[in-house]
Amino acid sequence: MACAILAILTLACLAGTAEFENTGTTLKLNGLHYFVSPFPDGNPYGHNSDAVNGSRSGFQPVTVVAHPEENFDALFSNWAAKDDVWQPGFLETVFVAGLRESAHGYRRFSGNAQSAVRQLSIDGIASGPYFLDTSTHQLHRAYRLYDDYSQAFTQPLLQRPDGTFQTLSAHIPSSVSLTIGVPSRIYFTPTKEKPLAGVRVVVKDIYDLAGVKRSNGNRAWYYLYPPANTTGTAMQRLIDAGAVIVGYEKTSQFANSELQTADWVDYHSPFNPRGDGYQVTTASSAGAGSCMGSYDWLDLAVGSDTGGSIRAPASVNGVFGNRPTRGLVSLDHAMPLSPKLDTAGFLVRDPEIWDVANTVMYKGKYTSFHDKKPRYPRKLYTLSFKDDDDKRTKVLENFATRLAAFLDTEISQLDLDKEWNSTGPGGDLSELLEFVYNSLITKQQTKLIRDPFFKDYAAIHDGRQPYINPITRSRWAWGDSQPDSILEEAIHNKTVFMDWWNSKVLPSVKDPLTCSSGIILHILSNGVFLRRDEYTPTPEVSFGFGLSQVSIYAEIPESVFPIGQAPEFSNITKHIEYQPVWVNVMMARGCDGLITRLAQDLVKEGIIKVPKTGSTMEGGEVLLRRDIY
Repeated sequence: MACAILAILTLACLAGTAEFENTGTTLKLNGLHYFVSPFPDGNPYGHNSDAVNGSRSGFQPVTVVAHPEENFDALFSNWAAKDDVWQPGFLETVFVAGLRESAHGYRRFSGNAQSAVRQLSIDGIASGPYFLDTSTHQLHRAYRLYDDYSQAFTQPLLQRPDGTFQTLSAHIPSSVSLTIGVPSRIYFTPTKEKPLAGVRVVVKDIYDLAGVKRSNGNRAWYYLYPPANTTGTAMQRLIDAGAVIVGYEKTSQFANSELQTADWVDYHSPFNPRGDGYQVTTASSAGAGSCMGSYDWLDLAVGSDTGGSIRAPASVNGVFGNRPTRGLVSLDHAMPLSPKLDTAGFLVRDPEIWDVANTVMYKGKYTSFHDKKPRYPRKLYTLSFKDDDDKRTKVLENFATRLAAFLDTEISQLDLDKEWNSTGPGGDLSELLEFVYNSLITKQQTKLIRDPFFKDYAAIHDGRQPYINPITRSRWAWGDSQPDSILEEAIHNKTVFMDWWNSKVLPSVKDPLTCSSGIILHILSNGVFLRRDEYTPTPEVSFGFGLSQVSIYAEIPESVFPIGQAPEFSNITKHIEYQPVWVNVMMARGCDGLITRLAQDLVKEGIIKVPKTGSTMEGGEVLLRRDIY
């Protein structure tokens, strides 16, 4: 008997110490999936304890109008047009600030069932859709849930009131893919202090966000290290400006560019929505490109570009993307590939958001032209500006012709080797730069990432090493086979090229409204279909110098503009499908804002269009799926 009593007391003590945490609730409203934030925003009744009619789930969908309003039908019509979270189902009860006494009661909005209209008796609650907890009378924000059908995310995230993050705990019916939650756009109003208020952002899984783990594209890394306790400078600037970070996007392992899908071993590579849906997303910011090409409920993706990892996925996914002038923002609390080459930038569909995001992240090192009229450079060059496909070449040539007319100038061809031979310091350009890239990324990343990672892993796994994907493994092995002196030689050769380019080929000018002595157009690679299911040879370290490396060695800004699309027969669908056509734009060092303004002006002139999400640049269902949520 005494033993039984002791056991009961022990269980009672254990029960008393149990830790319970509400991580949110999922429910459906009129067929749409929602996540109910675990963080309360306040009691709309103030100190009153009045309750609304209880609901079966314990939550009541309600709408808050946080300002006096006369024309509710017009207001709700506007909300329905601009917001994907709010819907008429939230009109069961409407709380209105400054409501006249005579307006209390029930009324019908735009043909909906009768709604209870009540006074909002608390300040500081934003307008928009909420779920009211019928037991606590607290309002909780509503998040629309979406299926990550392109498999571009590694984690869905929820920002806590203290600015840190946690994993968003929700899942809707899907096959393998994650579920992402986005808050109502109605909650947010951009201001001078918070120009990105409500802008939905996804972040490459190499940047620390306080409260959650990152993976760097490696499973062992994710499980080895604890959640970050600090958010890095670049991401914190976005958060401080009001951006809403909704998740981590996939990256190739340790940001080493990998081919789909054989090289993506630890994590499956994301899907490219364009064309037949089975083309590569390419490079390490593949998740960012996939997100921006797939999801109209996302506004902005943060990537990184060391050797082309923003420009390449922006190209094949048909969106804008920028490799900025190097050094515009600190990359603290971000995984390095090569600190001598690494940059943080964006992939985006709307160049207006692009300019605001650049202004926020790069601060005083970025000059926006939103309030000034530029005097564009009169020199327009093309550099290796022909595609293997005639249809794509026609799109490129048409764009260049229209751009020249817009700038009131002529197009000149730039021969890089000829320019080097006539104005360079001597020697062969290709030989000078042949080993620069691989020397920098291997010698710097092995010291900064691999060596401490292997040491930490071995310490708790009986001396074992973690698994490393083939591309990263082969690159690190090559770096190990080289003398340490190759790093200093690479830095020297890079500097020689940078000094030559920035003084002889594309120098800046004193006029701040012109900034660059010229504009250079080129294409990063031929945009032919490259299927993700083709077998590839064993990965080898590639050497040499290509046009994608001009901007990384010269430390100048280079951006991708989506300029159209071209038809191609797909051996997968047995139909004509459309792939993006793009152009790369380079200007002088520090002229990032002028490139963005050029994109804005070309959209306004109708020379290029803001791309839509989907299988084509004009939109369209992504093949083999239907958006039913």
